[in-house]
Amino acid sequence: MDTGTLNGIVTILLIVAFVGLTLWAYSKGRREDFDAAAHLPFADDPAPEVERATEKRHDKGGRKP
Repeated sequence: MDTGTLNGIVTILLIVAFVGLTLWAYSKGRREDFDAAAHLPFADDPAPEVERATEKRHDKGGRKP
């Protein structure tokens, strides 16, 4: 197998991966997740799991920043 054949195979694999990821990202089932993620910067309160992680971090160190 020469370098040209290997480059062709890699190119085809990358095109297939790109098309697959594009179809996955634009599928109707993902719309709700992406819409929710798009509104996260505008949320007033942090997500509950972020609050819990912050509390655990403060409990371990004993000091709050």
